[in-house]
Amino acid sequence: MTPSRLIRPLVRELHAYVPGEQPKIKGLVKLNTNENPYPPSPKVLAAVKGACDQRLRLYPNPTADALRAKLARLHGCAVENLIVGNGSDELLALATRAFVEPAEARCAQCGPPRAGQPCVWDAKTTARFVEQGLSARTVQYFNPSYSLYPVLADITGAVRNAVPLAAGFTLPGLADLRRGGQWDFRAALSFITTPNAPSGRGYCTAELEALCRAQKGVVVLDEAYVDFARENALALALSHPHVLVARTFSKAYSLCFQRVGYFIGHPALIGALHKIRDSYNVNGLGQVAAVATLDDLPYYRRNFRKVIATRERLGGELTALGFEVFPSQTNFVMAKPPRFPAQAWLEKWRARKILVRWWPHPEVKDFVRISIGTDAEIDALVRAAKRILAGR
Repeated sequence: MTPSRLIRPLVRELHAYVPGEQPKIKGLVKLNTNENPYPPSPKVLAAVKGACDQRLRLYPNPTADALRAKLARLHGCAVENLIVGNGSDELLALATRAFVEPAEARCAQCGPPRAGQPCVWDAKTTARFVEQGLSARTVQYFNPSYSLYPVLADITGAVRNAVPLAAGFTLPGLADLRRGGQWDFRAALSFITTPNAPSGRGYCTAELEALCRAQKGVVVLDEAYVDFARENALALALSHPHVLVARTFSKAYSLCFQRVGYFIGHPALIGALHKIRDSYNVNGLGQVAAVATLDDLPYYRRNFRKVIATRERLGGELTALGFEVFPSQTNFVMAKPPRFPAQAWLEKWRARKILVRWWPHPEVKDFVRISIGTDAEIDALVRAAKRILAGR
């Protein structure tokens, strides 16, 4: 017997999510994983240090009640509208488990799963979803967007439905989506990254609301980068019972290390997610750090302004060097570099100890994504770009 035969076929065939490179040598300028370049508030650091006491032997609050109460006051909603997770990634995964029926890799009666065609073997489940007008096993998302979505769909055994964004990575209008015929308005679960990653484009709330109104299934508006944007769609989660908004303390609030995220939405959807989360899914120090973060929001809002100012400066300097830079409402920019292919720029910058992000996927292979660092880090990247273009 070989160990691999003990693994489910679905898992054996999975292609795991690939995170950005983590430096293994010192001295690298790390502009590849969209971390905030500024540290947490001193008050947050003090709170976490102060919590490193005998509490470490105890289980944390299982539902992060203190944090949910503060978030409820911040967002003007009820505690029942909130669930906190081990980063928003955990909650995205829970959403696929809670709202999507898994498909078999291959059904003897139906063959391989196809979008919009439920398998007949589960007649009771099929009848329930048909009655609701849903494609029970479909997870859909725009392409390109967060590359975790297809991995979550595959882990669940769902049918993936990736729909191309419009030109310039803009959001297609409803008429275009209906005319194209690929977008499934009956999909059990739809992920929309807003602002978009990896392009950085922001989407206006009116566009998002029109799309949400047209959807029959659950819509997750993934707002990981919203603190750097001009608009947010929080009101949609509080006014539409099938809409969830995802937020995180990682990107804007300098807590990647602690892994804290949350969903906002209707209590029925939130309650379903609570049923299937781990018993103690958010570590105690993470809860302490997030609560302290909400007690010092002016500190973070100053940092948001600094990141945005640096982002705009970087866009201008890269444009002057011949890069095609997409408008960004995030803490990164995506740009098509001049003269050399994007992968070559990745390697040339890395040779100068600067990390950026590049993907080989057809939709984005001509672009690099650059996280916004400190002004000194961005100066180093621009200086290196000038040397590369000068052949030095």
